Amino acid sequence: MSYGQGGPQSQWDPWKPHSQQPWSSGGDDGTPDWAALAEASETRNKRRRLLFIGGGALATIAIGTAVAMAVVSANGDNKASGQPTKLPATAALPSGSATAPSFAPTSAPPPLDPRDFISSVKKDTAPLSPDSLFPGTQLTMGSTVYKKGPTADTKSCATAVGGTLPKVLTGNGCTRLMRATYTDGGTAVTVGVAVFDTAAQAAKAKAQTNDQSIVHSLFGKGVKPFCDGAFCRSTRNAYGRYAYFTITGFLNGKDVTKKDTKAFSTGDDLAEFTFRQINRRGEAQASAAAAQ
Repeated sequence: MSYGQGGPQSQWDPWKPHSQQPWSSGGDDGTPDWAALAEASETRNKRRRLLFIGGGALATIAIGTAVAMAVVSANGDNKASGQPTKLPATAALPSGSATAPSFAPTSAPPPLDPRDFISSVKKDTAPLSPDSLFPGTQLTMGSTVYKKGPTADTKSCATAVGGTLPKVLTGNGCTRLMRATYTDGGTAVTVGVAVFDTAAQAAKAKAQTNDQSIVHSLFGKGVKPFCDGAFCRSTRNAYGRYAYFTITGFLNGKDVTKKDTKAFSTGDDLAEFTFRQINRRGEAQASAAAAQ
């Protein structure tokens, strides 16, 4: 086979090993065709660049896919907020800090009942006298001012009362009887307080009284005798270990009738005042005991 024109030529493939390189179309002088070689080299460089670019794009796509998968995995199904729905578990707290401290249930003790202290001689130990029950020189009830007159104190209860009352007081163990008189213009009232050891004795004594159970009026110290022959109005009550009685009349010796409202209100005022004083005695002792 000749190498002249018109004969078959072998095609050179730069990517095929041992392929025949082209030579110039001139005479066969054994000199390489440098232009063809340069063109072939440029073709190879372009292909390499295309391969590098293509490989970089594939790598970028692969990395982007991996990152996207990691984000989806981290986000879970929470597509709206983009926040994680499952937080890492919190470390267990010490048992002492997880709950508030507990305390045993407590309640304030009930207030002491003043009546308990005036119902028995064992608890009713505060000083007792006509001046402690009827202090000062006068007292005010509503708009009325009563002036204090004479007072008396005896352990012989029967000697200071009349009618059916001496027997009642003696039979139930009366240990002391204190009296005080108050005046308001022409009206006078004597209140008598009988003292027993127990509330039961005082209650029984009061239950045994009647309209003929009266305390003697106490006069003197500027107070004229009253209720020493005239009809007077009387009351009787009991509270704690005390039974208390009133007798009310006119200083001029006039009889008290049902129309004499002034005499009735005077007796009621002194009975109410005596009740309050006995109760205050119980309150004072209850307060002192609670403070201990």
